Amino acid sequence: MVSTDRFLAFAVMSLLVIVVPGPSVLFVIGRALAHGRRTAVATAIGNVFGSYLLVVAVAVGVGSLVERSVTVYLVVKLAGAAYLVLLGVQAFRHRGELNASAIAVRPGEPARGDLRTVLDGVLVGATNPKGVVFFAAVLPQFVDHAAGRVPLQMLLLGLVPISIGLVTDTLWGLTASAARAWFARSDRRLSLIGGAGGFTMIGLGLTVAVTGRAD
Repeated sequence: MVSTDRFLAFAVMSLLVIVVPGPSVLFVIGRALAHGRRTAVATAIGNVFGSYLLVVAVAVGVGSLVERSVTVYLVVKLAGAAYLVLLGVQAFRHRGELNASAIAVRPGEPARGDLRTVLDGVLVGATNPKGVVFFAAVLPQFVDHAAGRVPLQMLLLGLVPISIGLVTDTLWGLTASAARAWFARSDRRLSLIGGAGGFTMIGLGLTVAVTGRAD
């Protein structure tokens, strides 16, 4: 249903987007720094569930509209590209503030149960603006419209970034939990990561804007 070249191209694009630390990654890191490895892993699992809810929403809603209307496709694509650029600019300009607010360690904060932690991750993943833009503006570009069953194709393709995200978010969380003291000693470390991520998102936004629909 989905050709190998489209599948691989989408996997590469997904990896480029996911490796850039965004709200979900920073949330996982924050939970890891505050509560350790178990909470970090539970948060990462919740994040991917929340992200897949976005895939489902796009597949059953925006996906069908994009399939029928080139105009809708262009609007979604350009709006998504513009927002990715905006997110990149904001990530670079406010990288210090984002870092300080996202990874603040609060030793006195009570630990949460695993289910509550997973649900928190679901909420963050489902409302992650980077995920909303990516699935709404980028995912439809890799669907083979001539093959039909566009929503099903989107659901299958959506498993790619979800799988990548589960691995990378878990690695971020485990790394942060293992180096809690090292991260806490310097606000500049994640700030530098945020700045580099901002530039990457700007580049991705421009790429989305100039990429045409494959039919």
